Amino acid sequence: MPKPEFLVVDPWTLHVPPSRLSGADPYKLHQQIARFGAGTTGMPPPWVYRGSDGALMIYNGVTRATLIARLARGTTITVEVVRDAKVPLGHLPTIGDLIP
Repeated sequence: MPKPEFLVVDPWTLHVPPSRLSGADPYKLHQQIARFGAGTTGMPPPWVYRGSDGALMIYNGVTRATLIARLARGTTITVEVVRDAKVPLGHLPTIGDLIP
């Protein structure tokens, strides 16, 4: 089993998956704001896929990444790369594109 790869990134640059093109679920976002506030303490790292173009797409953790992007702009988060995709992912919108 390969070693996990962790990267520190700005959540604004993470691409959302096709199933979440509208962004984070508002209800889940409210729950996580109540649970974590604007910090990352106790928050598991989002899982991402790395596309053939180097773009990172969130596989699990759109709401967590959105929380940090909205409430702590400029704060970086740690993500875990769980898979290298064989296709480019950079055409998908980023969290930054979805936040007003």
